[in-house]
Amino acid sequence: MNFNDFNFNPDLYEGLMAMGYKSATPIQEHAIPVILDNHDLIACAQTGTGKTASYLLPVMDKISKAADRHNNTLILAPTRELAQQIDLQVEALAYFTNISSLAVYGGGDGIAYEQQKRSMREGVDIIIATPGRLMAHLSSGVLKLEHLQHLILDEADRMLDMGFYDDIIRIISYLPKKRQTLLFSATMAPKIRAMAGKILHEPKQITISLAKPAEGIDQQAYNIHDQQKQALLTEIFKSGQYKSSIIFASTKEKVKALYKAFKGLGIKAEAFHSDLGQKEREDILLAFKNRRLPILIGTDVLSRGIDVEGIDLVINYDVPGDPADYVHRIGRTARAATKGTAITLVNGRDKRKFDNIEKLIEKAVPRMPLPESVSAIEITHVEEKKAPHKGKKKVWHKKKKPKPSV
Repeated sequence: MNFNDFNFNPDLYEGLMAMGYKSATPIQEHAIPVILDNHDLIACAQTGTGKTASYLLPVMDKISKAADRHNNTLILAPTRELAQQIDLQVEALAYFTNISSLAVYGGGDGIAYEQQKRSMREGVDIIIATPGRLMAHLSSGVLKLEHLQHLILDEADRMLDMGFYDDIIRIISYLPKKRQTLLFSATMAPKIRAMAGKILHEPKQITISLAKPAEGIDQQAYNIHDQQKQALLTEIFKSGQYKSSIIFASTKEKVKALYKAFKGLGIKAEAFHSDLGQKEREDILLAFKNRRLPILIGTDVLSRGIDVEGIDLVINYDVPGDPADYVHRIGRTARAATKGTAITLVNGRDKRKFDNIEKLIEKAVPRMPLPESVSAIEITHVEEKKAPHKGKKKVWHKKKKPKPSV
């Protein structure tokens, strides 16, 4: 379906063409007419399917034709990175229009907070916010949303996972009952459906490519011991084959440890985690997007909060506990019909998790042989046994003996 079939405002359509959009993706083709017809919507679509434009374009088209545009649209997002990404897309699409937007999130200084307050008092067309910071503005009485026309929840499942349910319900209490509400989620868990039943009115439902990785991703896995992981990463990056890579680890402590290890090996990389200041995080993301930084190490906050084309490698240093998170992580590569590689390191404890991932994606991921230099590493096993009589655990360390040569 071609975008001119939607009869968008000419200035909005010009911005769309300037960004290189040609034909609508499936989620855009199905969602845009529903939103233009003013229905509430539940849309289930994975990352990388064009869902952001699927709600921005029809809402911006309606804003361009509205008489009263003061604080017209509120978009809630789980992280500041996603809020910033949405705001950038609004700015790009609105380049030839006079539609205004404001990103509202925590982590900035007092000056940023005052700028947000001033912009909201003066009125802005689209507010993109994280729930916590928005609640602060609503509680202070600075932000008035009694005339809001559109409420959009992006990555609603992630917001609930992060504990934002109460904030979302409180935010909705400040909104007019007569509004259009759009809920976008990568998964449709029971808690999402329960919330949708409370806040949406007779919604239409769309499900697009639920939890299936893009065809262009070359998925690989290594059965490996934790003590071999760093050596394998060194082998992978030593080749210089990959120009833009993300490594996902399960905790920020592992992210920091990997960064230190890479730094010691002279591999250029940066760690992205919540202990960094807002300015540091923005500088790191900008360097990564501009190809000045080849490797970014982070937790799952990056799997949905970053939208960068040209990432050719994603590495799961740890297997994610939720199979849907695997899809989001590897969805950072092979975007916009390109190719990419996704490598997952599977230790003994994570085999069951990876089995669940393969069931979800309905595909067996090929197991790759370890390089000789990695498989030759001597492994120290930690075995737990019960000490006699007292029932307490006692730990023995034993080394794996090398195989005798023939």
